[in-house]
Amino acid sequence: MNLVFTVMILVSLVMLIIVSPESAFSIMISGASSALKLAFTLIAIYAIWLSVLSLMEGIGLNKAMNKLFRPITKRLFKGESDLALEYITLNFSANLLGMGGAATPLGIKAMESMQDGSEKATDNMILFMVINSTSIQLIPATIIGLRAAAGSNAASDIILPSLLATIISTVTGVILAKLCAKFRKKEKEESKAQMPRAPLFLNIRHRSVRK
Repeated sequence: MNLVFTVMILVSLVMLIIVSPESAFSIMISGASSALKLAFTLIAIYAIWLSVLSLMEGIGLNKAMNKLFRPITKRLFKGESDLALEYITLNFSANLLGMGGAATPLGIKAMESMQDGSEKATDNMILFMVINSTSIQLIPATIIGLRAAAGSNAASDIILPSLLATIISTVTGVILAKLCAKFRKKEKEESKAQMPRAPLFLNIRHRSVRK
């Protein structure tokens, strides 16, 4: 992927120099300044919300949220440990506030806690990835910051449409993930039932040899 983006940038730069060489450097400078401005804006947004998360952890609000979401997470992610459920809850809390960057390390820890020792993703891990991809957002902080940086006069107007869209996508994703998990479980049971067994006379012969 890095190679693809590098090639795209180089081709764009060469075409810009060929088509309009006099404006190439001015465009690059303005693009770099815009990128720095956007980066500092996002750093400020994440600094605020990460400090909010630190305050929540300091006063024990994360434990209260864990208790609040525990019935939901325990029902969705059956058989998981308390540590995994805590990371899942904190990840959901960060996503609700629209802090995808802050939710990422919590999501990685949750995935590590849900590993069963095999190299395949479990049904709970797949469901967790689906919920993170659709993630319900009460406050889409990153999108609001991007809209404000772009000069929007009503950057927070995205809250209600984003909330409705993410609720629909999350509910749909959970239903489909649960249905797929049920179908996979049924296929495994059917494949085990259809496994060939040794003939009866071989079992009798084996027992007689052992005697």
